[in-house]
Amino acid sequence: MSALPSDLELSNPREKLTKPVQATLSSLKMLDVGKWPIFSLCSEEELQLIRQACVFGSAGNEVLYTTVNDEIFVLGTNCCGCLGLGDVQSTIEPRRLDSLSGKKIASLSYGSGPHIVLATAEGEVFTWGHNAYSQLGNGTTNHGLVPCQISTNLSNKQVIEVACGSYHSLVLTSDGEVFAWGYNNSGQVGSGSTVNQPIPRRVTGCLQNKVVVTIACGQMCCMAVVDTGEVYVWGYNGNGQLGLGSSGNQPTPCRVAALQGIRVQRVACGYAHTLVLTDEGQVYAWGANSYGQLGTGNKSNQSYPTPVTVEKDRIIEIAACHSTHTSAAKTQGGHVYMWGQCRGQSVILPHLTHFSCTDDVFACFATPAVSWRLLSVEPDDHLTVAESLKREFDNPDTADLKFLVDGKYIYAHKVLLKIRCEHFRSSLEDNEDDIVEMSEFSYPVYRAFLEYLYTDSISLSPEEAVGLLDLATFYRENRLKKLCQQTIKQGICEENAIALLSAAVKYEAQDLEEFCFRFCINHLTVVTQTSGFAEMDHDLLKNFISKASRVGAFKN
Repeated sequence: MSALPSDLELSNPREKLTKPVQATLSSLKMLDVGKWPIFSLCSEEELQLIRQACVFGSAGNEVLYTTVNDEIFVLGTNCCGCLGLGDVQSTIEPRRLDSLSGKKIASLSYGSGPHIVLATAEGEVFTWGHNAYSQLGNGTTNHGLVPCQISTNLSNKQVIEVACGSYHSLVLTSDGEVFAWGYNNSGQVGSGSTVNQPIPRRVTGCLQNKVVVTIACGQMCCMAVVDTGEVYVWGYNGNGQLGLGSSGNQPTPCRVAALQGIRVQRVACGYAHTLVLTDEGQVYAWGANSYGQLGTGNKSNQSYPTPVTVEKDRIIEIAACHSTHTSAAKTQGGHVYMWGQCRGQSVILPHLTHFSCTDDVFACFATPAVSWRLLSVEPDDHLTVAESLKREFDNPDTADLKFLVDGKYIYAHKVLLKIRCEHFRSSLEDNEDDIVEMSEFSYPVYRAFLEYLYTDSISLSPEEAVGLLDLATFYRENRLKKLCQQTIKQGICEENAIALLSAAVKYEAQDLEEFCFRFCINHLTVVTQTSGFAEMDHDLLKNFISKASRVGAFKN
């Protein structure tokens, strides 16, 4: 294998990679795999059985997918044995990967060779494919034609997420530790040297006492987000993709200091650029920009995090793929934007698409057409137990109990309420009435509470979520309380920030209180001009000013 090119932003079909799966609920929605050209080789019957899929390869010409029976199938050109079938023969028909049948895939990623790294739901790690730089982690440089379990230094660990660079591999364990191995010419293994790493090695340094929550790999660099929202980076930095304000490589983890005070939730790496998503729904980008992939309105590289303006709506998902210079994002309102290299065009600002998911951007506009994450496909003809229960909420045909709230009925089922809620377990024990009058809470709030017991989710405005937070506190429903806080966080803005801060204080939601306070400080000028600030409770105002002063909010 020849040495890697020095200009790592130039597109090279051999330097391809996908981003690791992000374990989000959005990835469980029904996806149209028919948008991916390689699936045209599958019959309609085969497509209906697919539950997970990853399209990869230098031209989107290989795919691995799982079926309803937890069987794994592969299809495509089989470069370097990357299909794991024990040979290097291409296949135009799906072939079953027997060695992994019955395994549930939790995370999957691949490199440029390509090599494959897969984590199972049990936390096991399997690798196969290209191995010239020890990127399989088995201590050799022989290509792996079949999946091999990697246990060295991982035997007592449960791996929950994997990511691949071009020729290096990264995994995250359930206890927040990161291990790396493979090609290390730019320090991408994080060991402090540039010697290739043949087996998994824990990445320490600045990460030694940190709890990592998600990881990502660029072509020859790594990113790790810790539980405090800080971002740590290492590896190649020739295009500024580490966000450190320089272009020098970094052989050990280093915190992105420019993001001080900003809590990052997600990170996504393109070929030579980086995107992060904050807990306030803001996107920052840095690195290579010759195709406009930073979305800044120009083609100048950025070595510091730069805000990306998508629209006023909050961003809930970011997407980038190591094999492309394409970026995408999805808003809370469901709008999907794309920018960067899109079918040969350079789109320098976020462009609103007609897609409903970011995956479609990569299927239709990325070159090659590959997955940026593990696609998860749910059937639309089979209802799970959870889905069946959702349908029965507020159904008068099957209900045996109704609540009268603000003159309106809400229909429910006694047995489900007793199973799901300690309050109802006691209050309905000897109650044979089929109507319960409720005056303590409003209809929207109480309906949302009952619906939560059926669905495990809530859908409310932040202002209504405050009322539900009151109910959750009263009924001691701690998980619901956390969901309310999450909804309030997602809906916070300058106009309602003070009201939400007041509610957080009232209901002793300390994490939410800290979030609202930090938001108010970050948007202090606008917040202090709102009617909410003018009408602020005297004691709360006094405490707010005192705390704001302590964090230096009023310094010039």
